[in-house]
Amino acid sequence: MIVYEAGSSPVVRAGEAILAGRRVAGRLAPYGAEASSLWFDPLERRFLFPRDEPSPRPGSFRIEPWRDAISRIPAGPLLVGPPAPADTGGEPLWGAGRAAAEAAIEVGRPVYLLDPEPEAVPAAAGTAAVVLCSWRPGRPERAFAGLDRFRRAGVRCAALFPLIPGWTAEDEAIAGLADAAAAGGAASLTALVPAADGEGRRAIVAARSRFEPDEADRFFEVIHHGDWPGRLAGRLAAARRAASDRGLLVLPPRPDGRGELPGNRAAAARLEERAELEDPGEHRGALLYAAIRWIDEFPRDLSAVEREGNFRKVFPFGGDVGEWAEAALAAREAGR
Repeated sequence: MIVYEAGSSPVVRAGEAILAGRRVAGRLAPYGAEASSLWFDPLERRFLFPRDEPSPRPGSFRIEPWRDAISRIPAGPLLVGPPAPADTGGEPLWGAGRAAAEAAIEVGRPVYLLDPEPEAVPAAAGTAAVVLCSWRPGRPERAFAGLDRFRRAGVRCAALFPLIPGWTAEDEAIAGLADAAAAGGAASLTALVPAADGEGRRAIVAARSRFEPDEADRFFEVIHHGDWPGRLAGRLAAARRAASDRGLLVLPPRPDGRGELPGNRAAAARLEERAELEDPGEHRGALLYAAIRWIDEFPRDLSAVEREGNFRKVFPFGGDVGEWAEAALAAREAGR
C-alpha cells in the first residue's frame, strides 16, 4: 500500500520488502520517491534519474505525524529515505528526514537511513540506526559518499552496490569497491543483483552512458543482448569473498531498535542471513521470512522463553527453521 498525502504529511509505504538481505516492514519517504541525483535505489534494485526540474513535497518537520504513520506499519525495521534534492535547500531547510528518523527511533523501531544528509541523522541514533551508503558511479575511492563522515559521528554504516557485468562485477572493480568500503569505515559491503527487466536494463545503460559515453555501444550489447543474470551467482560469491577478506560483513548489520527484545533481534538477524546467504529455495525462503515476521511481532523476549525451556512450545516453525532460531538464541546467551 502506498499512501500519498499533502506535502506537510508523511509519505509512507507500508509492506514487507527485502533490503540487501534484511527485512523491512515499511518505508518512510520524507521527500517522496523522487531522486535527487543519478542514484541506484537498493530497495527497488534499479537506477533512478532526477527530473530536470525537481519538485519535492517534503513531509512534516514535526515528529508527531511520523509517529502516527509508523503506528500503522507492522512490527519490524523501517527504511527512511531517500534524501532531499540538494537544490531545494535540502534537509537543513525542511527537516523532514530528521523528523522521520527521530520518530522511528523514539518509538523503538530499528532504522535504516538511506543516503541521509548529515542533518537528518539524530544525535541519539547510536546503534538504533544503520546508515546505508549507496554506490555512486565515478572514481572508486569516492564510490560510497559519506562513509567517513558518518563513521566519525559514531553511526554504523553499510556500503551497497549493484553487481553489473562489464562495469562493477569484474574482479578489479569489486576489489576497488571493497577497498573503498573498508577505508571508509563501513561495517559491511553488500552486492545487489539489479532488476533485469526491460526498464531495469535501459536504466543501467543510460546510467553508464552518462559517465562513460565512449562505452555506450559496447555496454548496450552486454546489457541488452547478454545472458548475464544467470551468471551473476559467481560474481556475487566473488563480491562476498572480497568483503570477507577485508573484515567486512556481507550483509548490513541489523539496527538495535530500542523497543526490540534482544533475543528476538538475534534470532531474526540469523534467519535473515540464512535466507539470503544459503540459497534455501523458494519454499524454505518463504518459511524463513514468515518466521522472521513472527519473531518481530512476538511480545516476549525469546531468550527468556528459551531459558524456561518453552521455545519449541511457542515457536510455530519446526525443522531447520526452528533449529536455526534456537541456535541463534543459544549463541547470544553464550556471548553474554
